[in-house]
Amino acid sequence: MNYYLAIDIGASSGRHMLSWIEDGKIRLEEIHRFYNGMDTVDGHLCWDHERLFAEIIAGMKKCAELGKIPVSMGIDTWAVDYVLLDTNDTILGRTYAYRDHRTDNSDADVYDHISLSDLYARTGIQKQPFNTIYQLMAAKVQEPEVLAQAETMLMVPDYYNFRLTGIKKQEYTNATTTQLVNAETNDWDEELIATLGFPRKIFQPICLPGTAVGSLTDDIAKEVGFTCTVMLPATHDTGSAVLSVPSTEKDTLYISSGTWSLMGCELSKANTSPESMRRNFTNEGGYNYQYRYLKNIMGLWMIQEVRKEIAPELSFGEICDLAARSSISSTVDANDGRFLSPANMTAAVQDYCRETHQDVPETIGDLAAVIYNSLAQCYAKTVEEIESITGVTYPCVNIVGGGANADYLNRLTAKACRKPVKAGPTEATAIGNVVAQMLANKELSDVSAARELIGTSFDVKYYSL
Repeated sequence: MNYYLAIDIGASSGRHMLSWIEDGKIRLEEIHRFYNGMDTVDGHLCWDHERLFAEIIAGMKKCAELGKIPVSMGIDTWAVDYVLLDTNDTILGRTYAYRDHRTDNSDADVYDHISLSDLYARTGIQKQPFNTIYQLMAAKVQEPEVLAQAETMLMVPDYYNFRLTGIKKQEYTNATTTQLVNAETNDWDEELIATLGFPRKIFQPICLPGTAVGSLTDDIAKEVGFTCTVMLPATHDTGSAVLSVPSTEKDTLYISSGTWSLMGCELSKANTSPESMRRNFTNEGGYNYQYRYLKNIMGLWMIQEVRKEIAPELSFGEICDLAARSSISSTVDANDGRFLSPANMTAAVQDYCRETHQDVPETIGDLAAVIYNSLAQCYAKTVEEIESITGVTYPCVNIVGGGANADYLNRLTAKACRKPVKAGPTEATAIGNVVAQMLANKELSDVSAARELIGTSFDVKYYSL
C-alpha cells in the first residue's frame, strides 16, 4: 500500500494528511494539526517561517511513529507571499504577510511603468493589492537595500521544499499569482520583469505540478525517521482544491470556500479581454496548464474575525444556526476593501450598514446573517458575470473546502444563484494535493479518473432550489 502525505498550510491553520487507496476509495487520515497566523513585527504583519517549518517536521515525525511511511509528500499554502534569500540562502528582511499594509500605494508605482490594462493583457491576473508584483514594488521602493542583496525569490511552499531537500524549484500555479507570468507562454514575463526593474536572477525556472523536487536531505531524514520524495502538487492551495472538484463534466462551476471564496470555472486558454479585466476576473494557473478562471471573494474570513472578536465560545455550526434564525435583511459588499484587514471586522460590517442606511447588526446571529447573505449575493452576481463572459450556462455550483460544511450558506447560495448546489468534499485542498502525487506515481491514470474516484470516495451533499 502506498501512502502519500499532504501538508496543507492555510492562513489560520495547517495539517498533515496521510492518504492511500483502499477498497477502491481514497482514504484520508489527519495525523497533525497546528496553528498558523500573522504576527505583528515592527508594525508589520509577518509570517514566522521557523515556527511553521518546525510544525512541518513535527507532523512528519508522526508518520514514522505510526509506521506509515509516505512514498512522497507535497506542501501547499496560500499564494502571493514569498521569501528573499541572499547568497548564503539566508532570509533577507522581514517575511511579510499579504494582509500587511505596506502595498497600499504600490499600485501607482507599478503603473508608472506599465498600465493596468497592458498588465492584465500580458498576465490575465486580476488586480489585488497584495499580489507579489505589488509586494516586490514595495520592496524596491521602501527597502531597496534588501532587494539588491537578493539572490533568490521563493514562494512560501517552495521555500519549505528547499528547506527539506536543499533544491530550489518554483511551482507553476503559485508562480502565476505573482502577476509576473505571461499568460501566453506560461513562463516568467522577461520584458515585464525588466520594465519594472526587478532583478531577473531571483526568479527560478517554473515547474509543473507532478514534478519531483528531490529526496529529503540526510539531516532531515535522520530527524524525521524516514526518507521520501518531495513532490510538487499544485502548491497554491486553491489550485489543489480545484483539482479535487468531483465533477467530470466539462462545464463545471466551482467555489473553493474557506478563508477566501474563489468562484470560477476552468478554461484551456486564458481570457485576457478588456471585459474580463473590467469585471476583475483572474486567470490563475491550474493543473496541467489549465486556467482557473475565477473571482476572489472575501469569504469566511469575515465570519472567522467576527467570531474571534465577539463570540469565540461558539462553534461555526452554532453561529450558522443563529444566522438561520435571524430576520435582518442588511447586506454588505463582501469585496469592499475595508474588509481585507480591518482593525475590527465587527465594526467594519456595522459601519458599512450604518453608512448605507440599513439595519445595523449587533448580535453574532445578525452579524453572521449579514455576512452569509452578502456572500450568497456575491456568488450570484459572479455566476451572472461568468456566464455572460463565457457564453456557457452552468447546470450547478460545486462547493469544495471547509465552507462546504456551512449548511445555511449553501442553502442561501442555491437560492441566490438559482442553481442546485453540490457541497463537498470538505478536505478539498488535501485531496487535490495527494491526487497530484498519485497521478505522478501512476496510481491514477488521469484527471478525469481522479475526479471520478473523488466523487465516490467522499460525501457530497446536494441542495436543490
